[in-house]
Amino acid sequence: MCKILIAYYSMYGHIYKMAEAVAEGVNEVAGCEAVIKRVPETLSDEILGMMGALEAQKKMANVPIASVDDLTNADAVIFGTPTRFGNMCGQMRQFLDATGQLWMKGTLVGKPAGVFTSSATQHGGQESTILSFHYTLLHQGMVVVGLPYSFAGQMGITEITGCSPYGASTITGGQGERMPSDNELSGARYQGAHLARIALKLKG
Repeated sequence: MCKILIAYYSMYGHIYKMAEAVAEGVNEVAGCEAVIKRVPETLSDEILGMMGALEAQKKMANVPIASVDDLTNADAVIFGTPTRFGNMCGQMRQFLDATGQLWMKGTLVGKPAGVFTSSATQHGGQESTILSFHYTLLHQGMVVVGLPYSFAGQMGITEITGCSPYGASTITGGQGERMPSDNELSGARYQGAHLARIALKLKG
């Protein structure tokens, strides 16, 4: 069985919903299994409450916490992070900054990896977040996997939607009022299945 780790951070639940769709795509590929885990929270419950995020965090409380060892044990990894000023969130950055020993040993070299994201607005940094995330993956020697144009949903112009060749994405709205659309969830499923197929081929 090819194990695909979905390591995400979600403050209000948007990225978690995308992660579930990615998992659906992975599990559609025979011989592959999705494992969803969330990276550790760095904010206190008090701060999360002030940000209106505590209720969403409670809904995700049953999701296991990811560790660096999970990256080692997976055959492929896809990371989900909201956008923070055109970059990944601090929680994800802290998690990745703990992977220095993996870099020293070359543990992740040749392992396929991808990224999906969200932003409040249509041009709120989705592409820059994924592309800047790729720097870390490339330093680790990972094989970067995006969302190819064979997912035709990213080419539509009849609705506001996320997704680009760099990875699946969703637009949340300024108050987090918009949950992922059907098209965005389809992009997440497609990327999950695409990554899983590549992982299977590389595992041989």
